[in-house]
Amino acid sequence: MLPAGCATGQVGDYKYSTPVPTKLRACYGYGCRYSAFFPVTSTVADRFAAIMKAGNASPEAERAAISKAVQYYEELSVQAIGARDLPRSPVVASGEKGQMDCIDESTNTRAVLLYLDQRHLLAFHTVRANTARGVLIDGRYPHWTAAVRDNSGKDWAVDSWFEAAGGPPDIVPLSYWRTRGVWGER
Repeated sequence: MLPAGCATGQVGDYKYSTPVPTKLRACYGYGCRYSAFFPVTSTVADRFAAIMKAGNASPEAERAAISKAVQYYEELSVQAIGARDLPRSPVVASGEKGQMDCIDESTNTRAVLLYLDQRHLLAFHTVRANTARGVLIDGRYPHWTAAVRDNSGKDWAVDSWFEAAGGPPDIVPLSYWRTRGVWGER
């Protein structure tokens, strides 16, 4: 998923030499069946910058800031979509306005992580490809997450599916995240 609309320029204290999104996409409906877009105004960009500035001290602080940035993005997406998704949105909600499966959630989370990266707001982490766990025969339903890698080379899951929109995502070591999910456990 790529953010729509690009421009170059300066917002707050950050300067950009690569295209910076002027809109972000929030997909929903299971498998990104539907999309809503919201503008990245100077107020929105400044808020993301302020959230991430609080994470400048360490990788741990940056992961806490990433959590807050994902929560902020989700609040913006709720406004754009006009509905809040349920935590662990059940399969029976497929296609309902605002409801998101793990594909939607991981796609949206990766979109905000890429946005933060494009704005040079990530000092200790790089954005990784989304990843999955579970194959049914192992007792786990397939489940996707966004991921980041810290500067030491350790990968982290950033999984926002377990909470309603605006709730804190699980940010745990990816190796640990891969062991979870047996019979629906978090």
